[in-house]
Parts: sequence; C-alpha cells; structure tokens
Amino acid sequence: MPAFVIVEIKVNDPVRYEDYKKMSTEAVSKFGGKFIVRGGKAEKLEGTADPERVVILQFDSVERAREWWNSPEYAEAKKLRHETAESRMIVVEGL
Repeated sequence: MPAFVIVEIKVNDPVRYEDYKKMSTEAVSKFGGKFIVRGGKAEKLEGTADPERVVILQFDSVERAREWWNSPEYAEAKKLRHETAESRMIVVEGL
C-alpha cells in the first residue's frame, strides 16, 4: 500500500535550505520515493493552517518511508533541515 509523507515547512534560512533540497532529493530517490508536491503555491481553503511551504512525498509503503526517514543517507539532510527551517511531518497510508 503506498504511503505519503506530508510536510509543512517554514524556511528560516533560504540559502542553506537550497542545500537541504539537493541532499534530500538524493535520499528520497534512493528509497524509491518521489515528490508529488514540492513547494508549489498553496491556498488555504479552511481552518487555521497556513504553511509557507508544503511537500508531499510518495513511497511504496509506510515501512519504506520510515526506512528513508531513519536512514544514514537522510541523516545529514535532516540535520540541515532542522537548522534551517521549522517543520511538521507526518506519514499516512494511501489507498
């Protein structure tokens, strides 16, 4: 069953965040993931959420998404994301 990682991001250091984007692309690809949404224009329709940036990744399964998130290949990129942005990330099973 496919899984989706949904991320809301507020970028605090846009210059260094560009490095994160390059690093994360390689790690996502290595684990068979792909970007479905990557920072396109978002419009609030309801509620209070108003994220600056939204990213949605697709993986073959929740397990594969967890493997990516916990991997040594993503560790350095994750550290850089924590240093350059505030984010909320969830994984959800698809249909």
